Amino acid sequence: MKLTAREKSELFGEGIVTIILLLLLNLSIYVLLDQLIESNPGLANGIFQIKMSLAFGPNHIQFWSWGWVFLTAMLIIDVFIIYWRLLRRYRQMQLQHIIFELHYIADGHLDHRIPFQLQGDMQRVISSINALVDSSLRAMEEERKIERSKDELVTNVSHDIRTPLTSIIGYLGLIEEKQYQSEKDILKYTHTAYLKAKQMKLLVEDLFEYTKVRQPSTPLNLSQIDLGQLLEQLAISFELEAKKKNVVIQTGKIESKLLMDADAEKLVRVFNNLITNALKYGAGAKTIWISAKKVSEKEIVVSIANDGKAIPKKSLAQLFDRFYRVESSRSKETGGSGLGLAISLSIVELHHGYIYAESDDKLTNFIMHFPINQEVELQREKVEEKN
Repeated sequence: MKLTAREKSELFGEGIVTIILLLLLNLSIYVLLDQLIESNPGLANGIFQIKMSLAFGPNHIQFWSWGWVFLTAMLIIDVFIIYWRLLRRYRQMQLQHIIFELHYIADGHLDHRIPFQLQGDMQRVISSINALVDSSLRAMEEERKIERSKDELVTNVSHDIRTPLTSIIGYLGLIEEKQYQSEKDILKYTHTAYLKAKQMKLLVEDLFEYTKVRQPSTPLNLSQIDLGQLLEQLAISFELEAKKKNVVIQTGKIESKLLMDADAEKLVRVFNNLITNALKYGAGAKTIWISAKKVSEKEIVVSIANDGKAIPKKSLAQLFDRFYRVESSRSKETGGSGLGLAISLSIVELHHGYIYAESDDKLTNFIMHFPINQEVELQREKVEEKN
């Protein structure tokens, strides 16, 4: 920390004033002691005896007097007092600099940090202030993200609900106004309105599921499951739908007896979403591979891959964002609510795992890592929270 010219002058003046006051004090004490010794023969004689006992040689050479002893002692004391006062004043100046920097940050310059380095406790104060400002900025940015997220949620939900709702009102309006030629037209209009209502129902259900699994406190109905057997059953349930699309589901790479702690119902939702997406968006796919293996005593890796059209690299990082769709339009002909992968991500994270996607011209692969023992993960999480 650099002192200003004014502060240097104040520090120098502090030193001069202290020296003058100490000299006056020393002189006063010296005079008082000298008078005390002269007025007290016994004390003077005692000092003389001490001087003689410390004298050297036959001529009783003396190398000291009580006056020089006093002045030497006072000089040492004075040096410490001057050092203490100057150091105290210097620390006050440091504190004033820190307060000035704090006021500057508080005036709205949140990108500013206290730049200078000090020693001891003052440096810890500076580090704490800078860390507090960084933490506040992160909290503010997080709050802004939450607000933007809420706005996006309202916008996307409004868009996805308004489109089918407009169709429902339109077709029911035609029936209400008797703008139909025959009973066949009525059935056509009501059928279309019914399909649009189902789309709305799907969106509302997915939205409810998404908000539920996004809560860290969402309870998991944990039990020990055989993950291999669960995946085999899911593959069988999708065989008919896959056959209609000329796609083969292969499960040859699933290890047997893959026991793990999990909420089976929620995991089924994850795997259903991923297989459904592979069938719906994997354009040109001929095969879907489902694999699962135990990679260590603590972890199981599950993979659901297809050989369909690759996902653009720019989209891979956003796949699990709420309402994100790789296609630019929000058409309901190929897409669902846009919440499936976001729900899958939240469920995997509730199981203390993680999920990511890889895609190239040969393979699009969704990879999930799950801990085998949830109790161990819960204990580790509690320890981290305490720390």
